[in-house]
Amino acid sequence: MSETTETAERTETATDQPLETTSGETEEQVREEWREYVFDGRTKLAAEDLDVYYGDDYALKKVSIEIPEESVTALIGPSGCGKSTFLRCLNRMNDRIRSAEVDGSVRIDGQEIYQESVNLVELRKRVGMVFQSPNPFPKSIRENIAYGPEKHGDLQTGLLARLLDRSDEDEREQLVERCLRDAALWDEVQDRLDDNALGLSGGQQQRLCIARCLSVDPEVILMDEPASALDPIATSKIEDLIEELAEDYTVVIVTHNMQQAARISDQTAVFLTGGELVEYGDTDQVFEDPRSERVEDYITGKFG
Repeated sequence: MSETTETAERTETATDQPLETTSGETEEQVREEWREYVFDGRTKLAAEDLDVYYGDDYALKKVSIEIPEESVTALIGPSGCGKSTFLRCLNRMNDRIRSAEVDGSVRIDGQEIYQESVNLVELRKRVGMVFQSPNPFPKSIRENIAYGPEKHGDLQTGLLARLLDRSDEDEREQLVERCLRDAALWDEVQDRLDDNALGLSGGQQQRLCIARCLSVDPEVILMDEPASALDPIATSKIEDLIEELAEDYTVVIVTHNMQQAARISDQTAVFLTGGELVEYGDTDQVFEDPRSERVEDYITGKFG
């Protein structure tokens, strides 16, 4: 049996099955109008009929969504609903998972990213990612910021570059300061740039990782629960930073903290059982007047 036939049969079987819900969820038929979100401005990211399987198990089912540029989009839902899987689809991080199979379309600025000609290194420069737990390199603060541009050849430093009079040391220092300022970290670390980044606090490490992401000049920043391991003060700083970043970048964030989503996002997408996108719209509308009964139950804490 061909892979195409297997995929078609798997899709048909899943479509024919009744809606499965977790304990506490109301059974209801999802309506297309619940997921239609009309916004001003330009679409930066778009997914269409996006399916993701891990073996025979659905992680995402027929997800179609458009995400506006220079805004914050929150992805919420109970554990296992597919929101982190969807986030990883946006820069093809699921390619690293052997059992993952992705069908459908994802476009950035109208360009399909799921085609063989796409350079994954360049894609992940355009669509950067900040993970749940801070993961600074065991290097100095300065080296953490400069690592990406040096690796990609955008900065030339070191002995050979100096001997050839091609050193970009001044540009590197300007880059380090700019990224740390943009990540609201410069004032706290400017006098210890040569210290090991692992000596920073958890919140500082996470902001350093955001600065490192900014150093390669991305257009989109994906964040997978970036404040879940942080204390309230550090979380507040991350939230303020996210709102500032949305002035220049498109930010997509996964969060289990619904209050956080309500505070910082412009629009919210709610994923529920079976990897379904159930509702998508303006954040105030989703939280104050949800159209889906299941979404209302989730937001009010009846399940999840």
